[in-house]
Amino acid sequence: MAISPGRTLPVRQNGGVSVEGATSSRSISRERFETERQARRLAWGGNAWHVIEFAIALGAGVAAGSVALVGFGADSLIEVFSGSVIAWRFSGGRGASEDAERRAQRLIALSYFVLAAYILAESLRDLIGGHHPQPSWIGIALAAVTAVTMPILAQAKRRVGGTLGSAATTAEAEQNQICAYLSVALLVGLLANALFGLWWADPAAALVIAAIAVHEGREGWSRPEHSCC
Repeated sequence: MAISPGRTLPVRQNGGVSVEGATSSRSISRERFETERQARRLAWGGNAWHVIEFAIALGAGVAAGSVALVGFGADSLIEVFSGSVIAWRFSGGRGASEDAERRAQRLIALSYFVLAAYILAESLRDLIGGHHPQPSWIGIALAAVTAVTMPILAQAKRRVGGTLGSAATTAEAEQNQICAYLSVALLVGLLANALFGLWWADPAAALVIAAIAVHEGREGWSRPEHSCC
């Protein structure tokens, strides 16, 4: 059939849905699938690092008698839990489930409170008991590496969370950012102890991190499902 200039063929309909609309929906679904897969990869990749981080921190902390390093290891385990929650959130067809999103947010918020309670208890015990840990250069190296890498991981998760509209993923990214702050506090405390004998610097800085964790937990608990910024 000849088509005169300026004339366009009508769009074929399939069950009331345009071909262009169906193609666009498939494209959006593919993009979301890839982004969800990226969220899972970031979660499992972060977990792999946190397991290594836990082992090093625990070993170095026990060797030096440093409650702060052991506490840092405990933080790593909590982050493994949070990463696993996100991996669960975007697997098994739960990607678009508001129920799963809310449950993930609540679980991560609870992990913030657990982290804050642990840091608070250990910091106060160090300050009140006047515990003087031995210098730990392994702990210093671990804190330095984590302080650099965690903001990068947090930014990647934050970007994915924004794309997916997932407040739970964004909250988990903020937990990685808190890990970076905790690493800096740990680094300052360990260096102050190793170089100047200021044993109290580490638990004092950790108390600030505990306050931040409580704030993030409260925000995550009350944040609406789609409020990811």
